[in-house]
Amino acid sequence: MTHLWVRAEQRPNEERVGLTPEGAKALLAAGIKVTVEESSVRAIPLQGYIDAGCDIAPENSWPQAPADAIIFGLKELPEDGTPLPHRHIMFGHAFKGQHSGKALLERFKAGGGTLYDLEYLVDETGRRVAAFGYWAGYAGAAVTLKAWAAQQRGEICGPVGVYGGKDALLAELGGELDALNKGRPTAIVIGALGRVGTGAADLCEAMGVQVTKWDMAETADGGPFPQILDHDLFLNCIFARPGTPVFVSREALAAERKLTAIGDVACDPDSDYNPVPVYDRATTWNAPVLRVAETPVLDVMAIDNLPSMLPVESSEDYAAQLLPSLQALTDLESGVWGRAKATFLEHLPE
Repeated sequence: MTHLWVRAEQRPNEERVGLTPEGAKALLAAGIKVTVEESSVRAIPLQGYIDAGCDIAPENSWPQAPADAIIFGLKELPEDGTPLPHRHIMFGHAFKGQHSGKALLERFKAGGGTLYDLEYLVDETGRRVAAFGYWAGYAGAAVTLKAWAAQQRGEICGPVGVYGGKDALLAELGGELDALNKGRPTAIVIGALGRVGTGAADLCEAMGVQVTKWDMAETADGGPFPQILDHDLFLNCIFARPGTPVFVSREALAAERKLTAIGDVACDPDSDYNPVPVYDRATTWNAPVLRVAETPVLDVMAIDNLPSMLPVESSEDYAAQLLPSLQALTDLESGVWGRAKATFLEHLPE
């Protein structure tokens, strides 16, 4: 029997989950065994999974799960170097030259396990079957606007946290912007036709921010793009990959510009293909921006688990997208799972 083991997330500020109780009930009805770990932080209460009929396991007990269990989580595992013998479903961040990803792949090689990377679950056309992108863009634009507002007060953006829902986020942010008693900034979104860019643009427009929307057509000739510097905010919603142009180069730090805040929602600072190479590390909930220039200031927001700011909405949305693929777990050698395994094998170290 196919056995899906939903692990507790161990990363700080991570309350999301990729399977709802309703989804678990559907998997059980399809003959898939579902074990859900207890979690002290998960936004969706455990009782729903109990009522659905799932088995319950202690928090963080997945290393002792049966060998045939498929371990399902969202964010990274603890970087303790231990071999990984299980099959894992998660965002591995391991296939685009990330340095931490290389270490993760070595652990899979040592343990004989397999990584089914959620970012590489794609249909026959190459389109991802599920993504948190919309809520990443939405939250990323919000934090970037908070960074701009802090600049207007002569400050740097303070810590951010979890919201009970998007209405609470909009109310807080709108009040912060209104308190400035000045006009709204302008923003440019690159990747505006995708999920991430749509979320970013929707948040900006909800806040009365004028948005310039760019996508592949506007960036086809390669960068950098001086037009970006004519906006107050730049929201990068394009994931790094070979051939991605540089949007804002390091030379822009000393150039004349209106730009004072970058929201790198894609957040690939340690990728060889980072299109925003003005910073070198991700930012955090406690320190949401990295100041990379002073005259004028330029802050970069690069939080890599932005949807966790709205954990219930983002979990429910993502889980609904992913459920049809989870129902196909009984056949790991074809379809989305077969393609994901092939991608893993392609990148596994020799």
